[in-house]
Amino acid sequence: MRCAVCSRQARGFGYFNPALHRTDPRRYSHRWVFCSMRCMDAFSRVMARLTGLREGAVLDATDLEIAAMRAALAPLGDYVASIGMERPLADYRKEEVLQLVEVVVDAYQAHMLLEHERLAEKERAILEQRLDAPPLPASGAHTRIPF
Repeated sequence: MRCAVCSRQARGFGYFNPALHRTDPRRYSHRWVFCSMRCMDAFSRVMARLTGLREGAVLDATDLEIAAMRAALAPLGDYVASIGMERPLADYRKEEVLQLVEVVVDAYQAHMLLEHERLAEKERAILEQRLDAPPLPASGAHTRIPF
């Protein structure tokens, strides 16, 4: 196969279109292979410009991530109120902007951590319940695993 940018021999670098759904056959193409990271990056920049994707943009945040973003709003509001709601962001000092970022990231991470711990505890309880259940009587050669 040939590099989609420079036509040299492709060496295992590939691209898929993140704007298309996983099951869309146009998402992956054997024509989108490259000889180097340099060619792949050049192609990726062109595709991002054509598809309207911004570099670093989050595609489809999960429900858990959206909830964490919402959980960060209250601490963000409290911080902004403490330094003055009437001030535009452009007037913040560097230390204030860094503190603002820290407040948002800490609140986001704290929510994600608590939610993951809650989900892990829920799964652990279900597993323990299944393991503590009395075994089903074996019928012939077939035995059933309790999960």
